[in-house]
Amino acid sequence: MNKQESLDVGVIVERRKIDHPWQEWEWRPVGVFIGAAAQSDWAQVAEGEGWTHFHAATLPIELHRRETEAYVHNLETEVPSLYVIMREDEDGETGHPYYIEMITASPYDAQDYLDSGEEIVERVPMPEPVLAWVEHFIAQHHVDEKFIKRRRDKVSMEDHKFGQEPIVELRRRMTQPAEDGSDG
Repeated sequence: MNKQESLDVGVIVERRKIDHPWQEWEWRPVGVFIGAAAQSDWAQVAEGEGWTHFHAATLPIELHRRETEAYVHNLETEVPSLYVIMREDEDGETGHPYYIEMITASPYDAQDYLDSGEEIVERVPMPEPVLAWVEHFIAQHHVDEKFIKRRRDKVSMEDHKFGQEPIVELRRRMTQPAEDGSDG
């Protein structure tokens, strides 16, 4: 039983004309497909009025045994999805404004990339064969972990932490009359 499996998929990126003073095009992933040929350059696959679709990359989706909880969470959503992470090509090495960093079935991984704010992270529908593959992987590897509530440590209020008397003890002592008859 493998701890990890991978499946190659092609990524479709859309270039759409937009009305913006500083940017002519909007680029975003719109889908994935199985059976994509490995390629080094973007290939145009469809075109319409104001938009063009490119086969931008063929990359593996990797499933890891320890991340099955994330995959289960993904499959429980209304539309199970794959997450495509695109990064700006600042060096111009690819000849295109963006390149595909990775594809993942884990919404937790996608959230990590969203938190940075440097990448474009798009959710695309998971094709049926990929869905069946992920379900099979989950069936083989997922183990529900029992929730164990953490108990608080017993703390003695008599202990002076950090060299100071606990505030509760200080207030109690300040509100009680002094035993020697003085005012406090």
